[in-house]
Amino acid sequence: MSWGNQSVLVEFTFLAYPSCPKLRVVCFLGVTLAYALIITGNVLIMVSIQIEARLHIPMYYFLGSLSGIEVCYTAVVVPHILTNTLQSEKTITLLACATQMAFFIGLGSADCFLLAAMAYDRYVAICHPLQYPLIMTMTLCIRLVVASVVIGLFLSFQLVAFIFSLPFCQSRGIKHFFCDVPPVMSLVCASSHIHELSVLVAATLAIAVPFCLIAASYALIVFALLKVHSAAGRRRAFSTCSSHLTVVLLQYGCCAFMYLRPVSSYQPKPDQFISLVYTLGTPLLNPLIYTLRNGEMKGAIGKTLTRNCLSSKS
Repeated sequence: MSWGNQSVLVEFTFLAYPSCPKLRVVCFLGVTLAYALIITGNVLIMVSIQIEARLHIPMYYFLGSLSGIEVCYTAVVVPHILTNTLQSEKTITLLACATQMAFFIGLGSADCFLLAAMAYDRYVAICHPLQYPLIMTMTLCIRLVVASVVIGLFLSFQLVAFIFSLPFCQSRGIKHFFCDVPPVMSLVCASSHIHELSVLVAATLAIAVPFCLIAASYALIVFALLKVHSAAGRRRAFSTCSSHLTVVLLQYGCCAFMYLRPVSSYQPKPDQFISLVYTLGTPLLNPLIYTLRNGEMKGAIGKTLTRNCLSSKS
């Protein structure tokens, strides 16, 4: 049977959803609330940056792009999670599972690469302030954002094509809420060190490499700040980096735990919880972190909300 026919006929069943009707309703309402806040927060950031002229600089262009990627990233899996929570049949075809995984991993990887681009932006701003307008042009910013998405999707498509070329066992039950790499790989019959190594290499390229670039950028930033004699100057520089560092630690901590380890070490219960953290928690906290710690962003969002309120009243 060809893969095209298998992709239609073969179905996986998700086993992580609660069976109790009341608990399913509670989960549905909780995920719906989190998803509504994610969309609202990230869209507010994108709209505010677009409207406020003084935010048309590389730092906020990257932030708006990050919010846009996270809106798409959550849209790949969260509506499907909401549908499955209330449905009795929680199945997905082979093709749909591969598609969901490809875009989920691809956009998540794009997130990681974009955070590395944002770290480079902070490095240039702090270590080379006089050359900053010449180096960080809008053309370069657009290229970095596009490159983050293209590289993330390319690595993801390669990984997913490899995973779904392997033979699956008779068991079709995925002990997870959606199609992610560790739970799907646990269903592969031809598991070997070569297969696990291939997945680990892809995860290293998408997670460890950009993290090393971020670490190198901040090492150079710290070295440059040690030469600054003004305490106020150091505080100002640190305030521009603290939000980004918080998001980096949150994002990379969860991703490293899930993907930078052998697939055979997959543990359904704790891994299901961690997956909800980086699927719902990180996109929900990112707007809060960037707005609460950034006076310009808070002011822009306040203006956007005020304009919307006044226009609705008129």
